[in-house]
Amino acid sequence: MNIILLSGGSGKRLWPLSNDIRSKQFIQLFQNEDGSYESMVQRVYRQITEVDSSANVTIATSKTQVSAIHNQLGDKVDICVEPCRRDTFPAIALAAAFLHDKKKIALEEAVVICPVDPYVENSYYEGVLKLGKLATNGDANLTLMGIEPTYPSEKYGYIIPEGQEAVSKVREFKEKPTAEVAKDYIAQGALWNAGVFAFKLEYLLNKAHSLIDFTDYDDLYAKYDTLTKISFDYAVVEKEERIQVMRYSGDWKDVGTWNMMSEVMSDATKGNVTLDETCENTNVVNELNIPILCMGCKDMVVAASGDGILISDKERSGYMKPYVEKISSDIMYAEKSWGTYTVLDAQPKSMTIRVLLKAGCHMSYHSHEHRNEVWTIVSGSGRAVVDGREQKVQSGDVIAIEKGVRHTISADTDLTLIEVQIGNEISAQDKKKYSDYK
Repeated sequence: MNIILLSGGSGKRLWPLSNDIRSKQFIQLFQNEDGSYESMVQRVYRQITEVDSSANVTIATSKTQVSAIHNQLGDKVDICVEPCRRDTFPAIALAAAFLHDKKKIALEEAVVICPVDPYVENSYYEGVLKLGKLATNGDANLTLMGIEPTYPSEKYGYIIPEGQEAVSKVREFKEKPTAEVAKDYIAQGALWNAGVFAFKLEYLLNKAHSLIDFTDYDDLYAKYDTLTKISFDYAVVEKEERIQVMRYSGDWKDVGTWNMMSEVMSDATKGNVTLDETCENTNVVNELNIPILCMGCKDMVVAASGDGILISDKERSGYMKPYVEKISSDIMYAEKSWGTYTVLDAQPKSMTIRVLLKAGCHMSYHSHEHRNEVWTIVSGSGRAVVDGREQKVQSGDVIAIEKGVRHTISADTDLTLIEVQIGNEISAQDKKKYSDYK
């Protein structure tokens, strides 16, 4: 099974835990069988491989999410990076070219497109597997998965099939309606459009070449920023005549708001949180190193991180996006391929950061033009390289790095350090990478 997971957007409706770097699919709020927490992307990948251990999974995403994917999944999946955001049709076209030209997937093989963030049971991915088989063996160019609706939602588009069979031709599509109109659609047997569809790779590449002038993956990547922003639904789905839909009747939740997230969180609280006995239907997530006490809270969500604090009625939390867009602040936490960093203090000419480096990982070999750095090893052991000279480091060691000097650090065990940046210009862009040390 070839699956392309679409992983885009910043998930601002889950602020302050999500931001432009740490999107909602990387927030670890779900407990798995061993009691540890996993994120949406970890849960989705686990479920896919439980259904099909040989699944070929590719994540189509932006550059800002690559480090977080590597941090949470390692090298388990392939990543097709969009140079910039151009909506779902260009993203899928680029990923299809990646599969054919870089992964050498045959043109006659089926590919299934899925969003990366639904909360579902394994039966959903069993349906995805069936979808791929329908694309391989059927005569339709596109096969969609339609979710049997549980209420007349205004948030989703609708697929109206010609019949009530498990697999039926599609009669028409409807945009997001009012609740009253949605009732009429459901009476006609309409299904929610969950953005899940399958096709043969050759079909999609032919469609892409008919709409975009490019030769291969590398050429498409090079001219990606010139492409028209357009969704796959508008560019392909709604114009396709040979199209069918497969019904899915299992549990399905689009976890895009705190209200929906609270329904599927493993625990009502996470972090240093105390709820008194009068709290009802209240969820709290605390990533700060200070306690949160809630008293008399009803139908509320509280979320606290280094980026901010949200206190909201659950239903009202779904309308937070325009307010969050007005909040301007630096990113205080991010996942990297080698671990994580958390900003502890930011001043005009200094910044203090806690760095957690995973065992066996290392930073890039780099230098800074405008700032000096001081590393204090808090725990763990590893090896630091400063100006080409390697030294072992352990808890209590202090390393000073002048601006312009190349440096890196690797972890033999899980390693924690405090990094103090000092300079007239403190910027994430002040970084030059080198490839002459690994």
